[in-house]
Amino acid sequence: MAAATSINAVPCSAGRPKRRSQRRGASTVSVRASGDASTVTLLDYGAGNVRSVRNAIRHLGFGIRDVRSPEDILAADRLVFPGVGAFGSAMDVLTRSGMADALREYIRRDRPFLGICLGLQLLFDSSEENGPISGLGVIPGVVRRFDSSKGLIVPHIGWNALEITKDTQLLKGAEGHHVYFVHSYHALPSDENKEWISSVCNYGESFISSISMGNIQAVQFHPEKSGATGLSILKNFLSPNSSGSKVPSRRKASNLAKRVIACLDVRSNDSGDLVVTKGDQYDVRNLGKPVDLASQYYIDGADEVSFLNITGFRDFPLGDLPMLEVLRCASEKVFVPLTVGGGIRDFTDANGRYYSSLEVASEYFRSGADKISIGSDAVFAAEAYLQTGVKTGKSSLEQISRVYGNQAVVVSIDPRRVYVKNPEEVQFKTVKVSNKGPLGEEYAWYQCTVSGGRDSRPIGAYELAKAVEELGAGEILLNCIDCDDLVKMVSDAVTIPVIASSGAGTVEHFSEVFEKTNASAALAAGIFHRKEVPISAVKEHLVDAGVEVRV
Repeated sequence: MAAATSINAVPCSAGRPKRRSQRRGASTVSVRASGDASTVTLLDYGAGNVRSVRNAIRHLGFGIRDVRSPEDILAADRLVFPGVGAFGSAMDVLTRSGMADALREYIRRDRPFLGICLGLQLLFDSSEENGPISGLGVIPGVVRRFDSSKGLIVPHIGWNALEITKDTQLLKGAEGHHVYFVHSYHALPSDENKEWISSVCNYGESFISSISMGNIQAVQFHPEKSGATGLSILKNFLSPNSSGSKVPSRRKASNLAKRVIACLDVRSNDSGDLVVTKGDQYDVRNLGKPVDLASQYYIDGADEVSFLNITGFRDFPLGDLPMLEVLRCASEKVFVPLTVGGGIRDFTDANGRYYSSLEVASEYFRSGADKISIGSDAVFAAEAYLQTGVKTGKSSLEQISRVYGNQAVVVSIDPRRVYVKNPEEVQFKTVKVSNKGPLGEEYAWYQCTVSGGRDSRPIGAYELAKAVEELGAGEILLNCIDCDDLVKMVSDAVTIPVIASSGAGTVEHFSEVFEKTNASAALAAGIFHRKEVPISAVKEHLVDAGVEVRV
């Protein structure tokens, strides 16, 4: 695909970004750039899902050379750094491998560089994430957590608008469009770093969403997950001399958008093929269909696509799980976030090989998932935590969020309504219902279930939501038909995003949940599968209802 890196002692001749690029010492290894215009060098230090970045680069017609040593960084013509995970862990890997100094030297030489998400944050002096922890020291400033104490939902997840403050090639065509963010930490503008800033975004306060100085570019959002707009931004970096393409927009983005998520229930049929199913009304008989449907929903405007794996897999070795192939194929065609749920727990395959839930989740991330959804396992972890008050760190929820960040973990709650005459009858949080129960009850609590709703547990949805937030969940998915009262109760009680699921049968159901509750997103399956309501009709209705959406 590309010529091997040459490590001859020939200095690079390039301009330098202003001022702060030499604030920390750097090693002085000299190498000659490879000179292959069709290849981009990718710095993947092994945390999280960078498959989507790879797929986006290849989709745009470029090859990829992976960084395997500090010399590979210095030999790069163009370097993409899609940082994911925790700030401290990333800096530790970069420092121990010698890549931190190589990055500083590469940037000092003003070589073409694109940092994504954590790849932007690491350029700053330090971060408060489990710190303070020193960064690369290229840009003045401290990376801080969003303040949730005043009602701000953290993480900042979803499609938000950019305010472009500097004319740059990278952001040409992005004005007025939503791009996808998922982060809990951010850098603030200051007099010391203002010359670096190319755009800001508002979320509780104005934070730095992109920087640009010479050939050094970085973005807080994820272009590889920002649909056509994001692909256009990536193309602007990879082909800086191209004219670029402006993605048409019917409505200018201004704020964080409410998300519309398409869900696919995937199972194995009698022939062993993966099929999408919703009750008895939709059944496709080959492996390609889940990918085809996901691709179509992406084209139709879905803000995210969620796969629910309802097939058994205990007889499969982890590397051969059929769902992994679906994720790999979907991530080559779908450039919005992908979530996968179902079966993320410890298990032993037919050969007696034991796999931890963290290993299962890791394989899903490597195959293209951006988030994983945990159900029953999270219920049991929350019950244990509420009983003991101790975070053991051993539950799947805690382990996965610790390694990949809480923004990568969704907890799916499947409750059932239990009517009571008086709230004092139960120890769980109740709501006053709009429609009375069969015996005239005016109140209800929502009992959590496991095993696909088959078994009830002695914990309420409200209590579960509060507990899993403390254990490390980054989002909550509430599966409950006609339960706006529950969605409101939970979304008002937690400081992480809540997704409302189940029961949507008309476009009005979407606007109602956004108007009546603090839900950040709405998920639906059957009405999209059966083509009763297209995603575009939902978006158009929400625009008419005054709800900010990505269009």
